[in-house]
Amino acid sequence: MRVWLMVIALALSAHLINAEGSGARMPGALGSQDEGDPQWDGDSHGLGRLVLSVGNSGGFGPAIYPKGSYKEYLAAGWLVIGAIQGEDTLAQSWFEPAVAPRGRIIVRSSLDPSLPWYDSTAAHHDCIAVYYDTCTDCGYHPLNVEVTERSRSWGYEYSQDIVLFDYSVKNIGTERLRQIFIGIYADGDVSTTLPGLDTGGVRDDMVGFLERYPAVYLDAKCPVDTEQVNIAWTADNDGNMRRIQPETHVLDITGIKFIRAPRDSMNVTFNWWATGWRWDPYHDFGPQARATYRPLASGLMGTPQTEEEWYHFLSNGERDYDQAYQATMRSFDATWVQPPDTWIDSVNTGLDPRYLISIGPFGLDPGQTLQFTTAFVAAMSFHRHNQIHRFLPDNPYGWYERVYFELLARNALWAEWIYDNPGVDTDFDGYAGEFTVCDLDRDSVWLCDTLVDSSADPDTNYIACRWEYGAVDTVWRKGDGVPDFRGAFPPPNPSTTRLVSPRGDTIPAMRVYPETGKIRLVWNGAATENSIDPFLHRNDFEGYSVYLAYDSRPTSFSLVTTYDHENYNRWIWNKERRSFVCYPTPYTLEQLRCMHADSCNDTTWRPEPYHRDNPLIVPGGPKGDDAVFYFEPCGPNRSILANDPINANTGIRKVYPNAVKPAYTDPDSMRIYYTDPDDTTYFTPEGYFKYYEYEYVFDNILPTQVYYVNVTAFDYGYPGLGLSGVEGDPANLPKAVYPLPSSEVIKEQGLGVFVYPNPYRLDGDYRELGYEAILRWHLPEDKTRLIHFANLPPRCTISIFSLDGDLIRELKHDVDPEDYLANHATWDLINRNMQLVVTGLYYWVVEDDRGNVQIGKLVIIM
Repeated sequence: MRVWLMVIALALSAHLINAEGSGARMPGALGSQDEGDPQWDGDSHGLGRLVLSVGNSGGFGPAIYPKGSYKEYLAAGWLVIGAIQGEDTLAQSWFEPAVAPRGRIIVRSSLDPSLPWYDSTAAHHDCIAVYYDTCTDCGYHPLNVEVTERSRSWGYEYSQDIVLFDYSVKNIGTERLRQIFIGIYADGDVSTTLPGLDTGGVRDDMVGFLERYPAVYLDAKCPVDTEQVNIAWTADNDGNMRRIQPETHVLDITGIKFIRAPRDSMNVTFNWWATGWRWDPYHDFGPQARATYRPLASGLMGTPQTEEEWYHFLSNGERDYDQAYQATMRSFDATWVQPPDTWIDSVNTGLDPRYLISIGPFGLDPGQTLQFTTAFVAAMSFHRHNQIHRFLPDNPYGWYERVYFELLARNALWAEWIYDNPGVDTDFDGYAGEFTVCDLDRDSVWLCDTLVDSSADPDTNYIACRWEYGAVDTVWRKGDGVPDFRGAFPPPNPSTTRLVSPRGDTIPAMRVYPETGKIRLVWNGAATENSIDPFLHRNDFEGYSVYLAYDSRPTSFSLVTTYDHENYNRWIWNKERRSFVCYPTPYTLEQLRCMHADSCNDTTWRPEPYHRDNPLIVPGGPKGDDAVFYFEPCGPNRSILANDPINANTGIRKVYPNAVKPAYTDPDSMRIYYTDPDDTTYFTPEGYFKYYEYEYVFDNILPTQVYYVNVTAFDYGYPGLGLSGVEGDPANLPKAVYPLPSSEVIKEQGLGVFVYPNPYRLDGDYRELGYEAILRWHLPEDKTRLIHFANLPPRCTISIFSLDGDLIRELKHDVDPEDYLANHATWDLINRNMQLVVTGLYYWVVEDDRGNVQIGKLVIIM
């Protein structure tokens, strides 16, 4: 029977996936199967709060949420495909990967360019699996399809509860597949997985379908609107909030939704059922509409068993009522078939439910491919009331008043927007998606004009009408239907941008000027501060952060200082939503004073005292009610630059604090008005905009250590949707530099080569003092000793000789003069025979590529 095939598949996949743990693995971590056998494999998404295991045979799960909590919100999910092939009605959930060694999951990531699986077009973590339904001896008739599944996750805050699944289903058979329906089956089993904490959680879960929810992205002044969500969900019936141990509480919710269908119209079907009611296989129930009722071959009332029954549930077009509403329907209900009355209270208080969400129908000829996209979404704090258990089974309406779907709806919206960015014309055909025009002043006027159509014969008058708005906000709500798989991202790091000077030279926006024991980091923010986030359609630059590291790994960078605008998120109490709602963008202190202080010039008023526990109450709101606000800083608000030596709260300073802000950010536009290339009103001598020039000085640092420095940019996010600021990666194109004079300075000032430490003393404790082995503590001492050559020409040969003239070691130094490491090299005290040198006096000779020679002495005391 079909159900046993599914159970076997789920168990096998769960075994393979659980072996992988909850963190992403390196590709190829699973042991190899024999050549010719299916290459079973697994991986795990876990960059954010959600940890979701994936396999390479159509299954996914378990899901742990939040990460590290030992709380499971999905036992297993599965792709199910149904179709009519010839005269056969087929439903398939058993897939096999390709045979070894081709069947492994392919991992891709856009996080670290140094890794072999780096792909700039990928998400932060992509898992690509290919599997097939071609088995001819598995007890069923195959559909003969090839499925390519690409699961994607990102580590940003707004995406930490989301995994997207992008599927391509190809007909590799010889027969047309008709009336195809595609579904995702989910068995929730919400429970705590810590040993010894059995809460019976898998037997008290609830399922349902959230069709619409108020649009959370509209400004608080906008009229209330709803957005289509269409997400099937699973949660515990009461969150186990009556239990004393917080580790047993399961307060959150997960769901699955279809985001993309093979065609524009998407009819979503939702069916649920509970298997093994009270662990009795003969007590089994799921809603069925009387109009589409199908008796099951097993005699049960819920769980499909045969291929024909699975196809029926994929294609019946039902949207079952939520499980919690079972008690409101009795045997006389005209729409739905009911279980025996003695079962109803138990169904309504929570069981072990599963659901199937599906779309269709579609057709697929041999060689053709269907593409569709789904999202697995989690959300925090669905349960917040510890007495909610009192409302089931008799008062489901009271239960729904005390659970919170807003975060689930918000994350489902983010999943859609990541897949297809709202307002972005990806294929450049002139259509960017759907939007809402919100009249913020509530003073819109409907105007009509009489126009003449001169193309008609004779000329014909017609009336054209439009809304005229006082103050409006255009809010993009959907994209153009072309996948983007891209979320909101920060303004570009200055290290990634280039500028064109008035003389036409291309120059980097970030530079370093090293000295002995000091590094001056300078950057120009013209491109960074004026960038438009294509996802949010606005300039949302907030500030800069300066980082320092001993190597280029992302985890090595430490924050040194930061600068950001002083602004605040403004929250207002919304009675309809029963919660505070944040305005879409932050407000400056000056704006808030004009809104809430006695006057715009009241410099004593501050927003900090008005926090969530002590809000600002303004009597006499728009409807005679009090308006309730509170404020929170949007970031650290370190906005006083180091140019103010008394009040500064950041080490960053402007190079030209009195510079005039240019009217244009493009130098070409400025040249129209300032044609003199030597103009110093707006431009530095090198051609940078003075107004956007910043600097930070790293002082008192070791000249013996290479440092990686960078400055990142971050934005203020989208407070109205709970999106905090997003920051650039400090490991993206940092500058590596020794705190020694640069090659240019060496050449200009005629500085000579020098060696340090000189003398080199074995008892100098260089390792303990941090001069050596900073990154190589795991190596023995004789493998970490270094003598430094500084002020080198970019291209030269370094030779070390004994007093007798014997060549001890020769080092080739050939570095691009533009590289900040061109002035420096090291010697590990190993001679050309791979032996450690002995105590003595040595000569060093440096000869550059033009034949210029410098000579010096070196003492080594071992």
